[in-house]
Amino acid sequence: MHEEKILVIDYGSQYTQLIARRIRENNTYCEVLQPESINKKNAFNNAIGVILSGGPNSVTNDNTYDLPDILFKNNIPILGICFGMQLICKKFNGTIQESTSREYGKAELKVIKDVKIFEGVDKSIEAWMSHGDSVTKSPDNFSVIASTNKKGLSAIKSNEKEIYGIQFHPEVTHTLDKGKIIYNFVNNICKSSGNWTTKNIIDNQISAIRNEVKDDHVILGLSGGVDSSVAAAIIHKAISKQLTCIFIDNGLLRLNEKNQVEEGFKDFKNIKIIYVDSSKLFLNRLKDIIDPEEKRKVIGKTFIDVFQSEAKKIKKAKWLAQGTIYPDVIESAASSDKAHLIKSHHNVGGLPKNINIKLLEPLRELFKDEVRKLGIDLGIKPKLINRHPFPGPGLAVRILGEVREDYADILRNADDIFIKMLHDKNLYNKISQAFTVFMPVKSVGVTGDGRSYGNVVTLRAVKTIDFMTAKPFDFPFDFLEEVSTKIINNVPEISRVCLDISSKPPATIEWE
Repeated sequence: MHEEKILVIDYGSQYTQLIARRIRENNTYCEVLQPESINKKNAFNNAIGVILSGGPNSVTNDNTYDLPDILFKNNIPILGICFGMQLICKKFNGTIQESTSREYGKAELKVIKDVKIFEGVDKSIEAWMSHGDSVTKSPDNFSVIASTNKKGLSAIKSNEKEIYGIQFHPEVTHTLDKGKIIYNFVNNICKSSGNWTTKNIIDNQISAIRNEVKDDHVILGLSGGVDSSVAAAIIHKAISKQLTCIFIDNGLLRLNEKNQVEEGFKDFKNIKIIYVDSSKLFLNRLKDIIDPEEKRKVIGKTFIDVFQSEAKKIKKAKWLAQGTIYPDVIESAASSDKAHLIKSHHNVGGLPKNINIKLLEPLRELFKDEVRKLGIDLGIKPKLINRHPFPGPGLAVRILGEVREDYADILRNADDIFIKMLHDKNLYNKISQAFTVFMPVKSVGVTGDGRSYGNVVTLRAVKTIDFMTAKPFDFPFDFLEEVSTKIINNVPEISRVCLDISSKPPATIEWE
């Protein structure tokens, strides 16, 4: 149980996780909850503040999300952002007008009143708007504290309590307040003690793991990805030889993955890693399967089969550790009733019901950037920690259509050239995720004096803050020319290299 926390109520905004991360950047723990959680008896235990997120809904013709009285009984500071502000206005008899046109993009915000939330903020700043409905009349006993030149109100505050509503999005970098609005809410209004630091997280987790596990043994599936590597590091620090890591080669890993994991954990004395080559089994089971979701399921089931058979060899193993992180937990909670299935998470809810083992998830409260900081502080080599995300099903979702061993080998070699060249040209750390995709089509090429008929690969590289939205990375053209030539010269099966320049949305980052 956390001594103090800020609750973020998620009404479906694409920025909800960003709000939570901004709070965490202020060394304060926060939780993302679904709206129905507000009514639960212990929802506000240890809460020092509540933020109501934006969302795609309209308060003018839908009572689904009306705010309950219980939210205001505890005198906890409340900040409503966008849709959250409209909910506050509806609750206290303000006027919300359904808009025929959306206010979207940059707007000039003028601060009208000196209030705590605008402390240190310039009197006029550029703010990011994204809303349809507008508040046109302030609620009872509230004052307008900021406005844009539009007729809708941009920020309000209760005259008696620390209840704020703002129509713009302070969590995005497009709002030029230097992060002060969220900082003020967390520190000056909610009075956070700022205890959510890497050192405290490590100390608390180590003691929690020791209390839970006691003398039992823990097994962990180590993939070489950031999450499982950091989970292994923190558990090893807590219980040392009671941890056994199982590294399963499913035939769908990047080139030299095993060597990179060994290098990453070089400084960890006595860490026990068992390497299992099951590539033939995985590739046989994937034969003739084309559907991406089906591929994921086959890989997940095969992984569990191999893992269970290896786990049985480890005496006293009562715990299975997983590198589940907070976005997995949030997405799984949201998808349980409202959201569409975008991709099945192999970590959350992916275990068979009959498995007789308890689950240990030391990172389930952390965002990716927090996990990386933890990994560095625990002593994992930065090269392993700073690697781009790699999907659970591995190269299977980067080979379109059927997965074959020869396709995986071609893709591995091409991808290795691409990634190495990003490192050589100092571009790797400027990109959030980069990889190569294998396309099951053939294209005519010319090699030497003859025509050849080779495979096609596509390069993908994106920049993103939260992986919810992403833009293609803007490569210098000479880099693209050089990497294309290098791939075609060194991987004879490839005759053509393409570049994916789609944004997310509408495309996803991965192809499958």
